[in-house]
Amino acid sequence: MAEQGSRSLESSPIVHPILYTIPGLDFPLRSFGIMLAAGFLLGSWLLGRLAARYGDDPRHDPERLSRVTVWILFGVVIGARLLYIIVEVGQQSPVGQDFVAHPLEMLKIWNGGLVMYGGLFGAIALGMWKARMEKLRVLHALDLGLIAGFVGLAVGRVGCFLVGDDYGQVVPPQFEHLPWPITLHVPAVLPEGSLFGEANAGKVLWATQNWMSIKALCVAAIGYYTLKHRRYAGQVALTCLFSYAILRGGVEFFRGDSVRGLWFGGVISTSQLISLISGSVALALLIWMRRRGGSAAQR
Repeated sequence: MAEQGSRSLESSPIVHPILYTIPGLDFPLRSFGIMLAAGFLLGSWLLGRLAARYGDDPRHDPERLSRVTVWILFGVVIGARLLYIIVEVGQQSPVGQDFVAHPLEMLKIWNGGLVMYGGLFGAIALGMWKARMEKLRVLHALDLGLIAGFVGLAVGRVGCFLVGDDYGQVVPPQFEHLPWPITLHVPAVLPEGSLFGEANAGKVLWATQNWMSIKALCVAAIGYYTLKHRRYAGQVALTCLFSYAILRGGVEFFRGDSVRGLWFGGVISTSQLISLISGSVALALLIWMRRRGGSAAQR
C-alpha cells in the first residue's frame, strides 16, 4: 500500500507558487498573480472580439469596451477583497479580528484574501456603470462581458491550482486512483509559498481548482450558446449567473478549505449561500422574462 502511494505521488503534477525570482531584487513572481493577469488579458481580448461580431456598432464598440475593462479590473479587486473582509469579520476569525484591531491590514491584498463572488459582483457593478458612461447598451455589454469574463476566470483559476489555494477535501481511499485533474496528489514536501498547508502534504485531494476552471469554461459556453439564440438583452447574463450558481454550489461540497467561511454550524459555505440567493434571483428573472415574452427588438 505504501509503495502504491509513493508511485502516485511521483506521478503527481507539481505546484509552483513562485514561478521566478528576479535576481538582485529578491522579488518573486507568483503564479497566482501571473495567471490572474493572463486571464484578464485573455478576457479583454475576447470581449473585443465579441464586440466586433455582436456589438451594436462593431467599428467603435471594441474600443469603448476596452475602456470598460479597466473598471472591471478595479471592480474585481475591490469587490473580491471587500467580501473577504466581510466574511472574515462576520465569522470573527483570527484574520477578521486582526482586521478590526489593525484596519490597515485590510489593504494588504498581496498577503492573500479574495472571494470570487465579490469580484464578480464588483466587476458587474463598475462594468455596468462605465458602460453607461460610454453610452453602450448596458445589458448587452453585460452579456458580452460575462462570456469573456468566465473564459478569463478559467485561466485565473489555474493560479489557484499552482499556489494550492481553494483545495479540495481528502479523497476517500477507494477513489485515490482517479487521475488528475479529478484528484490531486499533494507533494510530500510543499514548495515555498504553497497554501495547501502541512496538514495536506502527501495526501490525495479532490482537484477542485481544476474543476472550477472547467466550470468557468462551461458557463462561458452556455453563455455563448444563449447569445446566439437570445430573445432579449440580459438573458445571457442571467443564464450565466444561474449556471454558475448551480455549478459552484456543487463544487463547494468537495472543498476542504473551511477557512473560507461556513455558516449555520458548518452546513453551508459562504459561496453556497451566495449561490443559493443569486441563483434563485437569476432563475426567477429568467422565468419572469419568459412569461412576459422577450421582444426580439430588445436583442
